Formats: sequence, structure tokens, C-alpha cells
Amino acid sequence: MNVTNNQSEPFDVFKFYERHSNIFLIDRVVTPFFYVIGFPSNPLSAYIWLNRKTRRNNSSAIYLGALSISHVVFLLFHVLQELRYAWSITTYDGYISCQIFNMFFLIPQYLAPLLVLGFTVERYIAICHPFAKERYCTVRRAVLVVSCLLLLCTLISCPQAYFWTYDETYQVCNHRREVQESSVHELWTWFSELTIFGVAPLAALVFNILVIREVRSLTSSGPAAMGGAGGGSQASTVTLLSVSFYLICTWLPYTIVYSLSKRYPIGDFSLDSEQIDADPTWQRHFMYKTIMVIVTEITLSNSACYFFIYYATGKHFRQSVHSLLVPEKCARIKTRNHQSKAYMSVSTPNHNNGTNVTFV
Repeated sequence: MNVTNNQSEPFDVFKFYERHSNIFLIDRVVTPFFYVIGFPSNPLSAYIWLNRKTRRNNSSAIYLGALSISHVVFLLFHVLQELRYAWSITTYDGYISCQIFNMFFLIPQYLAPLLVLGFTVERYIAICHPFAKERYCTVRRAVLVVSCLLLLCTLISCPQAYFWTYDETYQVCNHRREVQESSVHELWTWFSELTIFGVAPLAALVFNILVIREVRSLTSSGPAAMGGAGGGSQASTVTLLSVSFYLICTWLPYTIVYSLSKRYPIGDFSLDSEQIDADPTWQRHFMYKTIMVIVTEITLSNSACYFFIYYATGKHFRQSVHSLLVPEKCARIKTRNHQSKAYMSVSTPNHNNGTNVTFV
């Protein structure tokens, strides 16, 4: 967006940061890599989790399928934001598009941590309270919870339609002047961001610890005690724990770095280029912005890389991927080769009659 210097002359903040830091270079190099991964893998994941066979008696598949869809939606919006901020290409700058974009862009971001928390709580119930599993861990209830979470995220995002507007003076999407002059936006942002991106991941971490303790207790009690742990479910406990921990490891650092933004304010725009490069306030700010961009890219991986977790930890998911991506003819050839190797004979001398015996 544009800002104003002391002489009230608007200037391009994108070119300013590009001249004094490498934050846009990081964006331009790393972000497309996650697009290449996320755009094909998320629809594939959603298709596998939400097909009739997988979701029939598997409530966790509803959460994982909804999570994959939310990641697709988020990446689509993120492309528009990336073009605007990393490449300085006008995308959603307009009186209506500005408000709509900033409201809808936050919905999938809010939804992802809450979905992870949702199936983490469900897995906690299934393992730690197995007698309540039949009542609370059902496909119908999962659909209801996902719908309620989507409605909640929409309501939390609605104020953004008021906070943002099109600034005709500088021809950019910016906060309303009255919002900038009050503390309402800051208070609301702190409340919503820390609740969803801070409290929700920490709550998921607590439930994960309880699940791991219970699984270890059941394992030490013998195989008979593992019946309620759902070890053979299509969305395994290992898969769900891995997804949950990955979200915690990528979102909590972002929340911590974001909370420190007030400690690294911008410097004086009236300084010339050489003075800015030597000014300690500006240098601290540039350092913070660089760290923030790196952490943001790590967080962006959350919307692109779950496919690899599903594939590595879920047998059913892996088999489904193979059946979709590996041609049937190639699969039959591979099976025949495997069978021919299984019947390879080994001859050994028979000391009873001098003949050879072939082992299969």
C-alpha cells in the first residue's frame, strides 16, 4: 500500500522495501514452490478423504477433507495477495473487491486451526473415552461440527469488511481512516489472531499429549487393550497426530513473531537512502520483516504439504493414491513381477537319494 512522507508526497512502499531489503525476493522465489505442491495435492487429498468408501464410517475423514478444501481456497486467495504485495500487480483494489477479499481471505485461515483442533478433540474422545466414541465420533456429528466452525469463522471475519476500504487518494486497499485512528481494529486483531492461531494450537497440543499418554498406557497393557484405540481406522491416530503437530510447529512461531511487531516499528521516511541504510531503527525493522517473511513461508507450507504426511503415515491414503495415479496396466505388471520373484527356485543337494530338491 502507499504511505505518505513528511512532505505529504505519496510514494510506492513496495519499491521502498524492494530497495532496502530482500523480503520480496524471498516471496517471489519460495511461494511459487508451495503453489506447485499445494494446488494439485490438496484437491487429490480432498477427493480421497471425502469419497464414499473412505468417509462412510470414518468421521476423521470429514475433517481432513474439509481441511484440504480450505487449503485450496486459501491458496487461491493467496495468489491474489502475492501478486499485489510481492509483485506490485493490482488485483483486488476496488471499493467492493477490497472489502470482500479481506473478509473471505481470513475464513480459510481461521478454519484450518479449528478443524485440526476439532479432529484432535475427536481422537482424544475415541482413545481416552472409548465408551463415548459411538455417540460423539460419528460422520453426521463431524459434518455438523465442520459446518458450525465454518459459520463461526465467517462471523469472525465479517468485521474485516468494515476495517478495510479502497483508498482513492493512493489507489490501494487500506484500513479506513477512522479505524487507523482508533484501537478497535488492533484489539479485535489481537483477540481473533491470538485465540485462533495461539490458543487453538496450544489446546490441540494439550489434547495430543493426553492422547499419546493414553496410547502408551494401552500399548503397555497388551494388544487386547488396544481395541478402543482405532489402530485400524482409515485415518489413523499417527496421521492425525502428525497433522496436528505440524500445524502447531508452523503456526505458533508465526503467532509469536507476529506478537512482537510493536517492538520493531518503522523508521523516519524523510531520511534519504544512505541514512535509511545506516539508521538502527530501520535496520531493526528490516531484520524483523525478513524474519517475518521467512516464518510466513514456513506457515504457508501448512497449506501445501499435508499430502506428504497423509501419504507417509496413512496406509489407506497411500493405497488410494496408487490406485488413482498408477495406471492399472502398470500395476498388473508390477504384481506379476513380484509373483515371479516369489516363485524363484533354489536347488540344494538331497543327501538321501542324490537328487535336487527345489524350494519355492
